[in-house]
Amino acid sequence: MFGRLGAPEIILILVVIVLLFGAKKLPDMARSLGKSARILKSEAKAMKSEGQDNASAPADPPAAQTPRTIKAAPGDVAGARPVTEPSDRTTQH
Repeated sequence: MFGRLGAPEIILILVVIVLLFGAKKLPDMARSLGKSARILKSEAKAMKSEGQDNASAPADPPAAQTPRTIKAAPGDVAGARPVTEPSDRTTQH
């Protein structure tokens, strides 16, 4: 349907983006996008390792488990918040 993007098309797209958002906002937007990508990557990695740990380790009683936290970014303690999860997944509707 669409042809390949060449240099003139890419330059035109970049010019339109700069005109829409302004040159001052672009670094902040790129920084936010990178931070979001790091968070997504770390959460996916944590979920994957948690799945492997659950498959190999026996289940602990709910009282013995420590609450998990989600960090906003690696090393960001101010943005951490506790995660509330139901203790028994079989009774959810």
